[in-house]
Amino acid sequence: MARHDITGITIRLAQRSDLPGLIAIFAADEIGGHGDTTEPAALPAYRTAFDRIAANPFDTLYVVELGGDVVGTFQTTLGTSLPGRGSLNLTIGAVQTRADMRGRGIGAAMMRYAIERGRDAGAATIQLMSNNDRVDAHRFYRRLGFKQSHAGFKMKLLD
Repeated sequence: MARHDITGITIRLAQRSDLPGLIAIFAADEIGGHGDTTEPAALPAYRTAFDRIAANPFDTLYVVELGGDVVGTFQTTLGTSLPGRGSLNLTIGAVQTRADMRGRGIGAAMMRYAIERGRDAGAATIQLMSNNDRVDAHRFYRRLGFKQSHAGFKMKLLD
């Protein structure tokens, strides 16, 4: 997929060399609670995850660059569900903008890009989940036209 420029930023497929920037964004997230860390001992787990995502034709991991720096990221997963007569659904996840870059339109550009990828793929629905504590993010998603329609549930199998 070609690089795509929107208002001074570049949205492109993530590369393994982007891992340090991506890990730093996730490790700085105080709300997510995913246990992300920049500790070198964790790097093999991130590499394994990256390779798994890259090998799956239905998953795509993107980075957003500004001035050569990774300032945001998101992942899309295309799935088919039997309900809806076999419709395609695009799930957007792992949406993060570096804290010092928020409020500059980067998140909106990422979401517009993801939505367009969904349209290109023929998705009937675009969906995402957001931590209940991310009140600002919820307002942001509503402004973009998303509607809160379902309750999400999780079960941790590993700590």
